[in-house]
Order: sequence, then structure tokens, then C-alpha cells
Amino acid sequence: MTLPQLPLRVPPVLGRAGGALLVLLALSVTVYVLFYVAPGDPARLACGERCNPVQVAQVREQLGLNAPVTVQYLHFLQGLFTGRDYSGGAGLLHCDAPCLGFSYQNDRQVTELLLDRLPATLSLALGALVIWLVVGVGTGLLSALRRGGITERALTVLTLGATGTPVFVLGLLLLMAVCAYLQWLPFPTYVPLGQDPEQWAWNLLLPWITLGVFESAKYARLTRSSTLETLAEDHIRTFRAYGVGERAIIIRHAVRGAVAPVIALSAVDFGTMIGGAVLTESLFGIPGLGKTLIDGVRVMDLPVVVGVVLAIGAAVVVAGAVADVLYALADRRVALA
Repeated sequence: MTLPQLPLRVPPVLGRAGGALLVLLALSVTVYVLFYVAPGDPARLACGERCNPVQVAQVREQLGLNAPVTVQYLHFLQGLFTGRDYSGGAGLLHCDAPCLGFSYQNDRQVTELLLDRLPATLSLALGALVIWLVVGVGTGLLSALRRGGITERALTVLTLGATGTPVFVLGLLLLMAVCAYLQWLPFPTYVPLGQDPEQWAWNLLLPWITLGVFESAKYARLTRSSTLETLAEDHIRTFRAYGVGERAIIIRHAVRGAVAPVIALSAVDFGTMIGGAVLTESLFGIPGLGKTLIDGVRVMDLPVVVGVVLAIGAAVVVAGAVADVLYALADRRVALA
């Protein structure tokens, strides 16, 4: 007797991880083609405008740009996974994995440069995340539970105002009001967490508020609509008909229905914030990935620009995969398959 063959089922989490890896591979191809294969001289861009033809030739040899395009990309991919050696001159320059290249403007490996700037970006993103979740979710819930009243109208006006105000305008207003006119705080200067935790928090307070308030408007609208949608479902009417208290309905069902999309969106926004807060970092002088990207573009430091773009893209892809898993965990009605 032959047993029926059951289809091989890949665990959902592994499926999401495999999909994320494929997207990252496609992203690496796209970035490499845009920056290294597109018209222009990548060796000149990598070396900088002040390099003479001899130095540009040395950089071209070190980067392996004399080889065919497919070989160049394979070397680029090898550097990401196993590291690579840059030849030329009197010796070899080894770059450990994940190797994103060598910045000739900063005389450093791009990976080391980004790792130095990453704590500032994470500090900004984490603080803003807490603010937009507390303010956004709280405002959305209050607006939904006070539907039709003056409280909802006031919160709606505030939400629309925050949505329509560009982040750099909000940041400038805070700097002028808090630092210049009221003089409650000095103008922010980034201090590493390990150096002085108190000064680290005080100097990041205004950037946190700027990003947090700007993003919280989106979460307020999302929480309000999700809560109202959940409260209008049939099973909520059934609970009320059976005499279940309104507080229990709100806490156990309405809040849970609103939390699932908020968690998923927060994961994506946090990933986007890794390098996406360019204006905020530039405005407040935070030495993060966004400001590093602007500085790299200003001096045409090609390896730094490519490295930051890849890092931002990877953060967004990974955050999207994490968001799918978190959404399914928060809402059991959603399947990971």
C-alpha cells in the first residue's frame, strides 16, 4: 500500500525570510547598476573631484572596474557576504564582510563609517517611535471613543494640522520657540548615550518631538478608523446584547483590533526611519545615516552613497518582513502563509 504524498510546506517565517533575501538580492543588483554601470566614471566619483588621472586610474584598478560588468558585480556581492581584497599600489587592502566599499574621502571602510553613525540614527528613531505610538494611539482611541463630540473635533483639527505641517517647518518652529525665544533648552548638540545619558536625552528631545508629532498624526487616524471598524462588527453587538461591560469590550476587543495594523505600520516606519530622517538629522545636526548620505552626495563619495542606500533599503525590506509576522501574531485572523 502506497501512502499519499503530502505537499512539502515551508514554514511561514522561513518563507518570509526567503522572500526578503530575494528582494535584497534584487536591490543589490539595482543599486550596483544605477551607480556603477550607468553612464559616468565610477572611479572618478569614488576618488573625488580633486583626484588627478593617475589617482583615478589607481582607484579604478583597486575597485576592479577594468573587469567585465558581471565579474565586477560578483566581486561586489562577494564583499557583502565574505569580504574582499582591494588590490593596487604596494599592497592589499582587506575589507571585512559585509564590505560596502572604501571611502577615499574619509580614508575609511564604508561599513565602519556607517556603524559609527548608526547609534545616532537608532537613538533618533527609537525615541520618535515611543512618542508617535503613545501620542498617536492615545489620540486615535480617544477620538474614536468620543465620536461626535467636541473632543473628537478638536483632535481631528490637531491631527490635520500635524499632517499638513512639513517636518522641517515643525523642527524650525520648535528651535525658534524653545531654544531662541523661551530659552528653555540650548540648541541641540548630539551627545552619545555612553558619554552622558542625561545630555543624550535632553539634546534629542526636540528631534524626538519633531518626528514623533509628525508621524503620530498618521497613527491617530489609523487607530481611530480601526477602532471604529472593530466596534461596528457583529460580535461586538453580540457582546453588548449579552451584557458585557463597555470597558471590557474596549480593552479586550476594540484595542486589540486597532493594535494589529499599528504594530505592522510601526515596524515599516521604523525601518524607513533608518536613514529616512534626512531633514531632521540635517536640521538638528545629528550625525546619523541620513546626514551621512547628504554629506556623501555633496562631495560625490560614491562608496558611501551606495553603502547608505543599501543599508536603508535593507532596513526597509527587513522591517517589512517583520511587520508581516507581527501583524499575524497580533491578529490571529491573519495567516502567515
